[in-house]
Formats: sequence, structure tokens, C-alpha cells
Amino acid sequence: MSEHEDIGLPAREAAAQFLEAALSRRAGLDEALSVSATRGLPPRDRALARALTMVALRHLGVIDRALAPKLQREPPERVRTLLRLGMAQLFWMDVPDHAAVSTTVAIADRLKPTRSFKGLVNAILRGLQRDGKPAEDPEALAPSWLFARWQAAFGDAGARAIAAVIANEPDTDLTAKDPADAEALAALLEGTVLPGGSIRTAKRGDLAEWPAFAEGRWWVQDAGAAIPARLLNIQPGQTALDLCAAPGGKTLQLAAAGASVVAIDRSADRLKRVSENLARMDLTAEVVAADARSWIDKRTFDAVLLDAPCSATGTFRRHPDVLWAAAPGDIASLAGVQIGMLDSAADRVKPGGRLVYCVCSLEPEEGEAQIRGFLARRPDFALEPVSAGEGGAPADSISAEGWLRILPHHLEGGIDGFFAARMVRRA
Repeated sequence: MSEHEDIGLPAREAAAQFLEAALSRRAGLDEALSVSATRGLPPRDRALARALTMVALRHLGVIDRALAPKLQREPPERVRTLLRLGMAQLFWMDVPDHAAVSTTVAIADRLKPTRSFKGLVNAILRGLQRDGKPAEDPEALAPSWLFARWQAAFGDAGARAIAAVIANEPDTDLTAKDPADAEALAALLEGTVLPGGSIRTAKRGDLAEWPAFAEGRWWVQDAGAAIPARLLNIQPGQTALDLCAAPGGKTLQLAAAGASVVAIDRSADRLKRVSENLARMDLTAEVVAADARSWIDKRTFDAVLLDAPCSATGTFRRHPDVLWAAAPGDIASLAGVQIGMLDSAADRVKPGGRLVYCVCSLEPEEGEAQIRGFLARRPDFALEPVSAGEGGAPADSISAEGWLRILPHHLEGGIDGFFAARMVRRA
């Protein structure tokens, strides 16, 4: 192995830790990225470790399908991890084949639990190299239980269209502090303005070095995530409550629209990021660390936004780990939480005020079923249908009922999957 290839070994070892963390539990990848696995690595190696992990996660279903006939018995978890990372380099990264194989074998040789498997790792990767790049059937890109759920909800063609998006690395979407500034910012950032006003750019690298970041003229927010806050139609001087506010994109939208905003989240740590973003954007909001269901405050608001905790299956474009760390039981347990949060949110809406409920989930139990149940038990609320093009919602996302079911393939280049519904409290 050459000296050049040896330089990348610490990055690949870090990627192995990241991948195992991502597959072991929800939020495992985020936690792993924030701890010591890459501490001390140069920026280039940190970037390689993260990129390698994300590529492996985006293609994990295809990788495991190709590995299955090569493995006569289940190997230790780290061996499987190394094979997954080796395949990611062989077929989906700009890494020479010999380097993809030799570095993976070298990592196996470094650790006692995997050393005796280095010959197996070498043989399997070289065999896969000879076989050629595996076919990427969309059905293979998602966990089988999730794909079956999408088939039931959206039909076979819909499920395949959703799954086909998994393998694609997304561009970055931004929200302008001043909507009138979007065209100028798009020119600065080599991007385009999407329906609704979001800016999409293919730029890469450190966000803090991008034009107009330091001036606080934009923040990162997926185009799908930006739509629910727009449905509140905030007017300057109105009061707004953002429940489950972190990381803060929707709070920034409400404040930039001129509302007097209260932002609540149960995580004080995550609220630090909200406060930092508010300061950078020169915006203000009252930030409160509390559980939205039990927060004691008698105020009611002109507009309430509940982006409820959910399975987050719609965010797989930027967080492919959510597909593999989720379990079928998560959806039912989260649906129970959403019921309590929705009822609490409703009580905080002024008569005549608006309530928007949204989840970044593709699962009907967390979206459509929640609103049907809510409207049945809360006759003091009525659905206010979303009109065509409102808030930048793709045309295909507007349902016959008047709520939004945004699917990842509804926008060219992809968009986060969301459900959103707008209700009005009867005066």
C-alpha cells in the first residue's frame, strides 16, 4: 500500500465508527459526528469520513443485497461494516479500485478482532469488483418494511419514485431573511430561486465562508421545511408560537415576517443553536426550554406552528440514517405523542387564529390520520385548505382534502417529505 493510501486510513476508521453508530440507534450518527472520532483529524480527512459514511448509507440496501450471497455465515459487525465501506468506495466514490480494496484490508489488519478476516475482506471485495457495479433497483434502496408501507400508502409507482431519491446527494436549500433579496442571493450563491422563494445551490464547502452568511442574509433550510411556516400568512405585529422549535428555521421565518415569536423546545442544548441563529440574523424571539405538552402559560397566539416529533422518514435525503435506524414500533409510539402535542397546541390558538401542524414523515399515521382525528374531537377548529402554489408547495402535494402531502420526488432535484395541514379556530 502506498504512502498516499495510508494517509486516508484514520478517515476510513472514523467512517466505520460513524456507520455503526448510525445503524445502532436514532440520532446515532449525529452523536458520533460530534464526539471524538474525528478529533485531531485534518479537515480533509474529516470530510472524507463523513462523505464515505453518507455514501454507504445512501446505497446500503443495494450494498447488503450484493454482499448477501458472498457471505456463507454472518461475520462480526465490524467486518460487515468494512465490507460496506469498501463497496461504497468501489462503486460510488472517486477512489481507485486498488485503493478501495487495499485500504479496507489494511484497516481489517489493524485490529485484533478483524485481523483474521482480512483475507475474506480482500476476496469478497475483489470478487465484487469483478462482478461490476450492482444494479440500483429503487426497491432495494429502502428497508423492505418501509418500502412496503410506502407501497400501501402511495402505490407501487409512488413507492419506487420515493425510493429512487435515496441514492442522490442533495443540493443545499437556503431561506432569505428578506424574500425580496432571494434573486440577488441566488446570483451570489450560484443558485436558483425555487417556487415559494427558497434558494437552491450546488455549492459545497464551509457554509460560514459562503457569500452573505456573515451578514445574516440567509440560513440553511430545506425547501420542504420552509413551506409550513409560510402557510400561517404572518402579518407584522402578530403573535406566533413555534412549538418544537429547534433547530430554528421556522422560528427565523416567523420572526423575519414581523411576528412577536415565542420559540419552545424541550432541549435546552438544541435551543442554543436557535439563539445563535437568531443573533446571526439580527432577529429576536422569546426562547423557552419546556415540554410543549405541559408548558404552563396562559397566553394565546394569532398563529401556532407545531412541527411535531416524528419518525422523520421524509428527511432521508440529508439524513439517510433515519431509514435504517427506524423501527416499525416507532411510528405508533410517536403517533401517541403527536396527539397530546396537537391538543396542547390547539388550546394556545386565539379564536380566529391559525394552527399549522406538520411532520417531516412519510407515514400516514403521523400526518393524515392525526388531522382526521383532531378535527373529529375538536369541533372548534376547521380545516383551511391550501391553495395551488401557496407557500411554494408542489402542485402534486395538494390533496383533495386541502392538506399537503409532499413527497421527495415532487420537486426536480428532490425535496424533503412533509405532511402539513392548516386549521382555523372558530371565532
